[in-house]
Amino acid sequence: MDAFVYVLGTTANNRPLTYVGWTSNVARRLAQHNAGKGARTTRGRVWVLLHSEGFATRQEAMSREWHLKRDRKFRKALALALKGARA
Repeated sequence: MDAFVYVLGTTANNRPLTYVGWTSNVARRLAQHNAGKGARTTRGRVWVLLHSEGFATRQEAMSREWHLKRDRKFRKALALALKGARA
């Protein structure tokens, strides 16, 4: 797999949050987000990997990222699982 789509999760004010992105190395990207070097919206929080999918091309991963960002039902289910795990 050359590219991956990932969904990260965290809680803020007891409210679950998710972030969707794509990368060629999920572990490195998660470390970047947690070090404050990721997207501006992820800074200052501790994130955990909730979901990832591998793709043969960058274009496929970017297309899936676009769809996941709009799939509120899927992201909410992941976020609720995160909230339940931390309770």
